[in-house]
Amino acid sequence: MEQVAKVRSENMDGDTDLWVRVALIPLMVIGSLGVLVPDVIASHQRHEAHSGEETHETIGSGYPISGASFRIFLSREGVRAGAEEPAETHIDATIQTVLEAFNFLMQHRTDYPRFDDAVKKNVLARIVIEPTVLNRDGKAFSFLVARTKDPGRVNLLISASSLKDKGYVNHPELLVPVLAREFQWVVSKADTTPRPKRVSTERDLKHAPIRTNKDIQGMSGEERQQLLQELFDGYLRTVDDLKSLEGQPSYEVGTDRLVPPTQPDSTIKFYDIRIREALQKIVREPYFSERTPKAIRSLLNGKVWNVSFAKIDQRDWATRTRVLPEDQSIVVGEQNQRIQPATILVNIYRTADPEDPFYPDTKGLPMGALSADQLARVIAWEIERNIVEKSMRGHVAQDELTAPK
Repeated sequence: MEQVAKVRSENMDGDTDLWVRVALIPLMVIGSLGVLVPDVIASHQRHEAHSGEETHETIGSGYPISGASFRIFLSREGVRAGAEEPAETHIDATIQTVLEAFNFLMQHRTDYPRFDDAVKKNVLARIVIEPTVLNRDGKAFSFLVARTKDPGRVNLLISASSLKDKGYVNHPELLVPVLAREFQWVVSKADTTPRPKRVSTERDLKHAPIRTNKDIQGMSGEERQQLLQELFDGYLRTVDDLKSLEGQPSYEVGTDRLVPPTQPDSTIKFYDIRIREALQKIVREPYFSERTPKAIRSLLNGKVWNVSFAKIDQRDWATRTRVLPEDQSIVVGEQNQRIQPATILVNIYRTADPEDPFYPDTKGLPMGALSADQLARVIAWEIERNIVEKSMRGHVAQDELTAPK
């Protein structure tokens, strides 16, 4: 059976609406539906937490997803005290829906970069459907990512009751974009790379790994990306200096639909990931070498100190470049380069002005709804156009007058 479904995808052109035909693959059930509820179910303790290292008692050998190394399992954990367990018909429909959604994601991996990344890196151990998913404080969530005993691998926990309440059961086409978005946390929580300590007021200026414009011009895209990573480790910051996004919703990519945060800092982390992906594209991809070479040089030669994403309601601009005046210039790097530190601001909830050079790339969406590809073009054009001009005292003075309080 086929069903027409509208799903969201994130591609190089920024187009996010894609009409596709979803092949609804029948659920593979061996024998009767009675296999979903075996005669003997192992007993286990209630969840102490859903953070850190977790183990989950599951039923049976799981349901396979075509082409995937992970399977979908059913668990009886997470049932609230005194609450009734879901009816078997509801359990069957939930498993069917989740299975169809993941089969679709596997068939269209290139449309969902985070999901594709998780599959390539084999970071997802299993998907576990529970009656209710609870964190350590007993708060219910639709989804939670839990680390396993195997470093670098995680489980994705899915709440059956939440899927029912939100109307996703029997509608895999609605569940697809929601699951795809969750994989940013799957990849993030599976990452075991030590995180550098960020101190916004301190930088090792003398040993900052910045390069001259001549060196940068001779680098390959991969070499520039590696240099950018070194800058991320202590010099170049992607920050919400104003803490303006704490507790705020984020945008679903490609739409003006706002998604409530699951944690107070969820939106900050979401856009930190998105901004860094965009900066990596700027320094790596040929498109930017040909059209915005000044943006590449400015990111890698030490001129840009911060790329800040913020919610600034009192200003209607989408992007802004702020540069310290010449009398506040600073010596940076082993070659003692004197620079005027610059901050690139992205106003998450604002749309571009028709006069902005990047306006056609935004397709009328707020900055926070742009894909990493679209956001890369926006940031690159902002740097290309303003990084030098903003160094003049007149521009700096005007920015000081309009800076958010």
